[in-house]
Amino acid sequence: MVKGRLRSDWIFGYKEGLSVVTQKSKHLQQDLQHHLVSYHISTLPSTRPPTFQSSDTMAPLPPAEKLSLAVRKNVRDEWDNNKADLEKQLSEILGTDWTVEADPKAIWPYHNDGYAKESLGSCIKAYVEGAIYQINYLSGRYGSEFAAEINDLAHSHVLTVEVEDQEPARFTYNGCDIKDGKLRILFNHQYLGTNISDALQENNLLPALNAAPSDKPLSFHARNGIRSDYEPAIAGVKQDIANLLGKNVDEITINPNFEANFAKLSSSKPSLQDWQERLGNFTLKYFEGLAYQMKYQKVGEDEMVQEGLLEAVSKNEYALRIVDSLAYASYGEVVVEDGVLYIQAKPDTFGTNIDYAAEKLVDQL
Repeated sequence: MVKGRLRSDWIFGYKEGLSVVTQKSKHLQQDLQHHLVSYHISTLPSTRPPTFQSSDTMAPLPPAEKLSLAVRKNVRDEWDNNKADLEKQLSEILGTDWTVEADPKAIWPYHNDGYAKESLGSCIKAYVEGAIYQINYLSGRYGSEFAAEINDLAHSHVLTVEVEDQEPARFTYNGCDIKDGKLRILFNHQYLGTNISDALQENNLLPALNAAPSDKPLSFHARNGIRSDYEPAIAGVKQDIANLLGKNVDEITINPNFEANFAKLSSSKPSLQDWQERLGNFTLKYFEGLAYQMKYQKVGEDEMVQEGLLEAVSKNEYALRIVDSLAYASYGEVVVEDGVLYIQAKPDTFGTNIDYAAEKLVDQL
């Protein structure tokens, strides 16, 4: 055989085989086309997943018609016999009369062969005890106004134990909300008796209070933050500013503009999701930043600078306001209008570079 050449019979065999394959391929294409035409593509099953429409509320399970003797005894001994004492404890913490409600027959169907199946009364009692513990702890942390907030927002003064009725569930194991003026301990329908003491812990109760209907101009988060962060410290900041100006503290007005700023931020897009909780703290920090810049720029030492500031801010009022746009800065600034010094920030820069908002103070005089 000569190198570089193929035998003619090999070539013929290759071509013949290729022809057979090609013909078979054509037949397969024709058969497929025939089937598609005969059955129509529209009859093929869809690969798209089905669409489910979920309801906002979940229908509860039917209540138990009758509980076993052992369960009824546990309900009597652990729940019924302790209910009055639990109500007394809760009422003493909140400073007004409260009642506690739970329907054992409505709760028992969710036992899932767990703790509540045989010890339903103990389970209900534990939920209420956990709630009382959390309310007492948070009242001690946030002060007497916290109890007043609960009394105001949960105006029926009723604590209940119920199944979470939202779908999908808002809580993994349990949580709480305020509905029809009642403070509700809510358990996930799959986890009755799990993490019982956590239902009213801080990260559940505070959002529930914030979401409760209210006609007040500030949300609960904002009010709570102002009480916790702003009010205890602003007097000291005001005194610092008065000292730098050579004024008595009573001659100085600090205007946080909480309601106007809250309304502006609520209707805009703040950069931080938790701005409501931080409203009090950030407002305090803006005035602390003003005092810092006044000291840094020698307001208390340079008589000319001090006189210039007092002349410009003739009303001795220092205010914070949220505006749509800034006059000259990127994050925060100070401007003087009608004898008032305004610290300004935009919704999307609120809380950013707070200490430098007043760095151009002397330039504005």
